[in-house]
Amino acid sequence: MKAHSETHVAAEQTQTEPKSKTHTHPLITGADILVEALIRQGVDTIFAYPGGASMPMHQSLTHQASRLRTILPRHEQGGIFAAEGYARTTGKVGVCMATSGPGATNLVTGLADAKMDSCPLVAITGQVARKFIGTDAFQETPIVEVCRAITKHHYLITSFEDIPRVVKEAFYVARSGRPGPVLIDFPKDLQIATVSEHPDYDPPMNLPGYRPDPKPVSSAQIRQVLAAIKRSKKPILYVGGGAINSDAAQELHKFARRTNIPVTMTLMGLGAFPGRDPQSLHMLGMHGTVYSNFAVDAADLLLAFGVRFDDRVTGKATEFATHGKIVHVDSDPPEIHKNKIAHIPIIADLREVLAALNAALTDDDLPQLDDWWREINGWREQHPLKYADPGHDLILPQYAIEELHRQTADRHPIVAVGVGQHQMWAAQYYKFDRPRRWMSSSGLGAMGFGLPAAMGAQAANPDELVIDIDGDGSFQMNIQELATLYCEKLPVKVFLLNNQHLGMVMQWEDRFHKKNRAHTYLGPVDHPEATGKGTSSILEESYPNFSKIAEGYGIAARQVRSKAEFPKALAEMLAAPGPYLLDILCPYQEHVLPMIPGGHTVKDIIFE
Repeated sequence: MKAHSETHVAAEQTQTEPKSKTHTHPLITGADILVEALIRQGVDTIFAYPGGASMPMHQSLTHQASRLRTILPRHEQGGIFAAEGYARTTGKVGVCMATSGPGATNLVTGLADAKMDSCPLVAITGQVARKFIGTDAFQETPIVEVCRAITKHHYLITSFEDIPRVVKEAFYVARSGRPGPVLIDFPKDLQIATVSEHPDYDPPMNLPGYRPDPKPVSSAQIRQVLAAIKRSKKPILYVGGGAINSDAAQELHKFARRTNIPVTMTLMGLGAFPGRDPQSLHMLGMHGTVYSNFAVDAADLLLAFGVRFDDRVTGKATEFATHGKIVHVDSDPPEIHKNKIAHIPIIADLREVLAALNAALTDDDLPQLDDWWREINGWREQHPLKYADPGHDLILPQYAIEELHRQTADRHPIVAVGVGQHQMWAAQYYKFDRPRRWMSSSGLGAMGFGLPAAMGAQAANPDELVIDIDGDGSFQMNIQELATLYCEKLPVKVFLLNNQHLGMVMQWEDRFHKKNRAHTYLGPVDHPEATGKGTSSILEESYPNFSKIAEGYGIAARQVRSKAEFPKALAEMLAAPGPYLLDILCPYQEHVLPMIPGGHTVKDIIFE
């Protein structure tokens, strides 16, 4: 990037300085240029929270309100998670903005989340004026240095002339190759500096060494894969988020249908293949179905498409899928051989690979899988996803999600989740038939993701049903975004599974720490539940009262604890024209099962 250039724009020039009378056009600020550059990149929505070092950009945003919608979150983390929700459901680059110092550091979790889950994002931060950088000025943080390892790329703008190029490059980097977050740090003195004419908004890029587009898949590689499929007796498709990012769902469906190969998906891959299709084995991994994990363990050919062999899938990686060959297709070269050695590695766009496979596939290449399906269906009958109804008119979380699916599946809603037990139950019991309908903080596991992600998805998809399936612990981390729902008229439905505990941590306490409660009860410290000595399935008094909190934000709400009343309460939520919170009181003793303990193998799976 250029150092400070010696232009007619002085570094410390402000808008209050005398202007030459020879100008024939209104003066344009650096902030104006940045906002115009965003619009020319196709940005129609930005999630932005103002502060001292970003005020000029917010002034410019008001001047372009008819072209670019600015949504004010109530916390910068809410803003960046909302930008992710926008990006994950549209495939476009999500955009957020914050001020310097604490505003910028509040974006860190979202940047890390977008990096882990390959989400295209551009985050813009105000920065103190260049002359103050490095002096520990008020609200100064070296945010580029802070975020160097959790962004795909990053910029500190040091020259006025660089603004259009930096914006153009940031969007190109964010959406090309393996998508990810890009940070633009913009000093305030450059935001308020002025010129008399608009610059070139389509300048040449300067990205030496960045070649994100993999080479086209070769016909030899396609023949190798087809030969492996033809020889296989027990093949399985292991499909991840790369299938979503590459828009490969249609080609995947065609390929799976033609070959009759069973399909299992990662947490990020849900919806890449229809969840209600009999060929789907649903999710694999730590809390995946027993039959999908058994099938992967027994497979003689693993077609790993758009995956990274995450530890939550593999468990003990050296014991994962050891009985056959691995075909690994991914657009990101470092992922190949990183966690598992691939016998047939292919660095290419997954959609192009599947299209080539579909074009080359003949009847002679099709495997005979009748015996394989009989074996899989035997596991499916023996180990279905199940739970025991405890009676007493209690609402189990699993039942609640099944009923939500029953009432909404044909509407194909967009579903966001927080992080915890509710996240896993949603992945297990809600069957997604389309891509980009499921949003989860999967790699980072960031609590507080659900509500703002749903908010961003609703902004991007105003006519769709958007639901946040959340837990009371995760929900409270960004509960303030209820205000954004009300003020921005975003009709998100909050489906709150409230067990008044940090359920997933509590589950591990029960399984591996002799049920010793270590700060996982979310109520008063003098309550028996705080030490694990309580006896009630559902506490008589819910703390806090989420219905009253929601009503304080202007959001319609209802609390329900009776299974008999639940279907009607759910229908009421779904019929509400605006945002709505349904507070569902659930027993806290439930565990997410099946479960493969971390670092273990399918042989250690816990059924009960």
